[in-house]
Amino acid sequence: MRFCHLARPGRGVYAHPMTGPTRIVEAVLPEDLELTPELEPDAAPQPVEAPPPEVLPGQAAHDHGALSFLRVFKHRNYRLFFSGQLVSLMGNWITSVSQGWLVYDLTHSPLLLGVTSFAGAAPIFFFSAFGGAIADRFDHRRMLLITQSLACAQSALLAILTLTGMIRIWEIVALALFQGFVYAFDVPIRQAMTVEMVGKEDLRHAISLNAMMFNLARVTGPPVAGILIAIMGVGVCFALDAVSYGAVILSLSMMAFAARPKRRHSDAIRSVILGARYVWGTRDIRISLILVSVCSAFGAAYLTLLPAFARDVLHQDSQGLGYLYGGVGAGALLGAYALARVPDRHLMMTPLVAALGFGLSLIAFSQSHIFWLSLLLLTPCSFSLMLLGGATNSIVQLVSRDDMRGRVVAFYAMAFLGMMPWGSLILGFVAEHFGTSLAVTFGGLACILGAAFAWNGRRDAGRMQAA
Repeated sequence: MRFCHLARPGRGVYAHPMTGPTRIVEAVLPEDLELTPELEPDAAPQPVEAPPPEVLPGQAAHDHGALSFLRVFKHRNYRLFFSGQLVSLMGNWITSVSQGWLVYDLTHSPLLLGVTSFAGAAPIFFFSAFGGAIADRFDHRRMLLITQSLACAQSALLAILTLTGMIRIWEIVALALFQGFVYAFDVPIRQAMTVEMVGKEDLRHAISLNAMMFNLARVTGPPVAGILIAIMGVGVCFALDAVSYGAVILSLSMMAFAARPKRRHSDAIRSVILGARYVWGTRDIRISLILVSVCSAFGAAYLTLLPAFARDVLHQDSQGLGYLYGGVGAGALLGAYALARVPDRHLMMTPLVAALGFGLSLIAFSQSHIFWLSLLLLTPCSFSLMLLGGATNSIVQLVSRDDMRGRVVAFYAMAFLGMMPWGSLILGFVAEHFGTSLAVTFGGLACILGAAFAWNGRRDAGRMQAA
């Protein structure tokens, strides 16, 4: 008779009853993985393969040349992903500007701008953890084909209702809610697929390039949207977005991945609970997500108020709003490039510095009533927010275990994207009753306080390590 004792996590000891322990194996098993061995009575115990060790921020992507991030294009799947996403994201930004303009044109209410934003992002807060559990369980490419097809259908329906003159505010909110539900599953699955496309060695570069792609679309999409709204109307913008989804669906169809090893996991609820325990119990991940939650809720919500800021404070039309969004994209594009240039030894402190800069920039922007000055001040705002979000994304993906990455990324999406609608409601209420400028100032102060909290947490962690 032979037995094998496995601790989770801890040490596994293979012992023979006559000779005693003969081998010690270090094994860390996923807590939600169900082991169902079916061994013959005389079969020898099989060694358990532990997940590969984590890649810590200081061990990843050592090449810091000016264009070193471009080496991710050596991966065929990533080339396909990049080309499809770039086209689709341009359409997404055109719709984002058009939807905000349509809501404000129909209602003239900053509060309803916040409600629409809340409807589009609230599902990410409530359901992205389940999206992460799915990302750890099922084939990423197939799941993305489903989510992208559903998003395409939503944009097509929005275009039809608008072009036929049947659109109402409740329909815009309902469709935004549906889109948010789709993204609650799409975002963690797409983020978790990044390491599958490029490997851990190029993960930081891929995250930086993804951010650059996102913000290149943000630079080009909103000005185009402003022109299209003025010339052809918002319905055409929604239709173009629906068509743009064809590019990403085609690129996903052309990808090929090695078969993933099959795992039998526990039920979805338990998987989410275990993911939450892992996130809270890992100090670097916990501090990073708390900081990005505060800045997203109270700082990033300024994006929701831009239509009101453009019309009521800066006295601009749809083209002026498009230029403001373009300024946001330009700053964020610079922030994404800066992320690729951050030395590994400074990665952990980057979110703190970025959050402080974000808060100060928001306060300066909120006090400007001159269009060109406001446009310039949006650059450091979006630069800092992009650096904050990108650095946090890099930290949580590099620190997390392989079997937990999908759920960790889901909690990141919950913090960065899911907290924004709550802030949109709060700042929308403040803007409705006390003015848009004061609402943005309040958000900037909250970001500064969040940076102070995170700095204190990092300092305590350093003292504990030194001790």
